[in-house]
Amino acid sequence: MAKILFINPVVREEDVPRHIPYGIALLAAIAMKKGHLVQVYDANAHRLPIETIIEVCQADDWDAVCIGGLTTTYNYIKKACKLIKESAPNAQLIAGGGFLTSMPHEIFEWIPEIDVGCIGESFETFPEVLAKIDNKDFNYADVLGVIHRDLTGKSFLTNVRPNIKDLDTLPWPAWELFPLDIYFANSANLFSEESFTSKRRMDINGSFGCGLTCKYCWHLGTTGDMLVEENEHGDNDVVFTYGRNIRYHSADYIVSMVKHLHDKYDIDFAAFIDENLMTMDVASKGTWLKDLCNKWIEAGLQPTCRQKGIPHDENCKGVHWNGTSHAGLHRPETLKLMFEAGCTHLVYGLESFDPTVLRNLGKGSNARKNKQSIATCLASGIKPIPNIIIGFPEESFESVRNTIEALVELGITAKPHFATAYPGSEWYYAYKDSIMEQYDNDLEAYIMDLGDASKITATISHEFSPMQLLGLQQIVYLKDLRLLDLSEKHWAPVQHELSPMIQPKLSFNLKTVKEAGPLAS
Repeated sequence: MAKILFINPVVREEDVPRHIPYGIALLAAIAMKKGHLVQVYDANAHRLPIETIIEVCQADDWDAVCIGGLTTTYNYIKKACKLIKESAPNAQLIAGGGFLTSMPHEIFEWIPEIDVGCIGESFETFPEVLAKIDNKDFNYADVLGVIHRDLTGKSFLTNVRPNIKDLDTLPWPAWELFPLDIYFANSANLFSEESFTSKRRMDINGSFGCGLTCKYCWHLGTTGDMLVEENEHGDNDVVFTYGRNIRYHSADYIVSMVKHLHDKYDIDFAAFIDENLMTMDVASKGTWLKDLCNKWIEAGLQPTCRQKGIPHDENCKGVHWNGTSHAGLHRPETLKLMFEAGCTHLVYGLESFDPTVLRNLGKGSNARKNKQSIATCLASGIKPIPNIIIGFPEESFESVRNTIEALVELGITAKPHFATAYPGSEWYYAYKDSIMEQYDNDLEAYIMDLGDASKITATISHEFSPMQLLGLQQIVYLKDLRLLDLSEKHWAPVQHELSPMIQPKLSFNLKTVKEAGPLAS
């Protein structure tokens, strides 16, 4: 069987390593289940010089070296691929993940060392590619869901791979391949008392997809909800739509997995990395989270502080957890049960409190629901963690004022993220031309500049410049309506004279129709 090396790229160099790469761990488990020999070099955990890759690649006669991640890992991946190909020239270099799926042809042009890439969901595609390599057959043209190249280097995308229907057929991730002690040492975070005192946190995933169509969300390029169609040049390319394949693990699968992690690794905290727990609960008609909570308690995972109704302290046993929520989709009775089962905090993507911004965002929420969600969540005992954005295409002094007034009313302090058009999002395809103009037509420079939206890259605001947005971010953080009024008074006389900085356009890669990608039968 094939000898496979996975390389986990460095993520957020400015922070410590916090998350075991769930996707790589899952694909490693699938490969091992097929009998392949798998090793992992976790560059993100070890934070060694990138040249260490040379030693790792020369340590064995690898048949395949695999690398992948989100778009924000592109810088590392590009450098790593060059080193991989130089030090292991006989190994097939396989790429995958969101950075590739959202723009496969561009990535193949920018990183010529990649031999083959898995596009979208790879649970079936990846083992088929490995089987080819095992047979020394490097013609991938008959494998669904891949991008490959001919002898001239030209890239070709095969037809779309149907998503698997039953997620419970997936094995548990191969956590044992990763340096867990490093991740456990960085378990604590500031979102809640229970998460801050966590000593052994691990991530879990209960679902794939999301029923919402938020225009900033890059999930289109990461969960396999897509089509493949011929573009104007007659070449296959990815097309993203409003269609959604909503899939979630059974409560039994999730609870069994967490029970295993608790028994084997003594974890005290499980962080759900799902896109949005509440959209899954809605898809299940309100049964999924209740079933999950009840089985969590039945399995003995309920923390003792919640079981006995006492304050949390260092003697607490069991497994706390957190996840993501939605202002308009959570139910008070479900939140109450989630608290009893050990949920400590939920991240709410409130984004804005302006009616126009929210109406155009595709989030299915409004200012009233956003405001009510904080009180509803707090009443359950769970801490809401709000996320705020500025720099929307429709952003105006009025919209910023509406957000500040709501933050003042709710007693919330938030430093907003900047609206960022990540590849795979509707914003990216609508404003791609404007983005390129801001980077002297060098799209790769933009991709290399992307981070976690805490800095300005390319603006998509029709009205505000980067300079204005930097100031507005500070004004929102300070909740200073006086400074906002002064800024508006200064700019208002000339604002209408300025040309819009950006213009949205239609794109082949985005169809605003509810046409979901295929599901396997």
